[in-house]
Amino acid sequence: MNDFAHPPRTTRLGDLEVCRLGFGAMQLPGPMVWGPPKDPAAARAVLHRAVDLGINLIDTAWYYGPRVSHQLIAETLHPYPRDLVIVTKLGGWRTEDKGWVMALRPEEIRRGCEEDLRLLRLERIDVVHLRWGEQPGVTFRESLDAMVDLQREGRIRHIALSNVTLAQLRDAMSRATIVGVSNLYNVAHGEQRLGGQVPMVTASQEEIVDLCAASGMAFLPFFLLAVPGLRCGNEALTRIARRDGLTEAQVAIAWLLARSPTMAPIPGTSSLAHLEENWAARTVSLSEEDFAAISAARR
Repeated sequence: MNDFAHPPRTTRLGDLEVCRLGFGAMQLPGPMVWGPPKDPAAARAVLHRAVDLGINLIDTAWYYGPRVSHQLIAETLHPYPRDLVIVTKLGGWRTEDKGWVMALRPEEIRRGCEEDLRLLRLERIDVVHLRWGEQPGVTFRESLDAMVDLQREGRIRHIALSNVTLAQLRDAMSRATIVGVSNLYNVAHGEQRLGGQVPMVTASQEEIVDLCAASGMAFLPFFLLAVPGLRCGNEALTRIARRDGLTEAQVAIAWLLARSPTMAPIPGTSSLAHLEENWAARTVSLSEEDFAAISAARR
């Protein structure tokens, strides 16, 4: 757990130092993460402001849109600031009915990487998550080996994992250098699942957070309050937010930053106002009593 008085402001993804509050690009495309945004100029303004604030970690995926978030990032920020770290995810695909499916076969992983490079106008991606999910006929190791091959070819700088179990993380660490994990992890009360896959509030999920900290790996949590469509349900967090005149999201970010020194939340938004609110959460200081109350309410 962090030193509450002196929390670190940065963490590392391999040899890359990043601010411990990043930006998630998932909300930049249109509704249901499909098609262009209603106001492309506003989306570009959010990206510009994120960089101006000092955010140097942007999390995206070529299948957001699909392709829309990548295109907006490249159109707005290329040539990229020297210290900007772009993190992508491979292993997903969008269907014509706006659904989400897995694309984890080696040839699908490779095709996705080519989309990353082309759309972001890069020769190598800084960090790429293997976004795991069950897909008939594909094993975790097979997909991981495809990522390792791309790294050997110089197309990927660092490999990270997303939506994985503790056993998968340990297996991957024995076969490759893993620099980070991005899992569903938040302040919500009770167990939640994303697409029937990895549980959010379990002992193993807590072990993943702690293993990342002990190993110097970043942990990039997503859905910071709750799975979309569900209430946060953390009464302690709600009480603290009301008491201190903060948003629930700000308190959630503050709790996450206090949970682990390598935690790097990646809240997403298409709103300048929400971006500013999220950034201000870095200055929110929770007491140990408040941190403990929120933690207890999760259980």
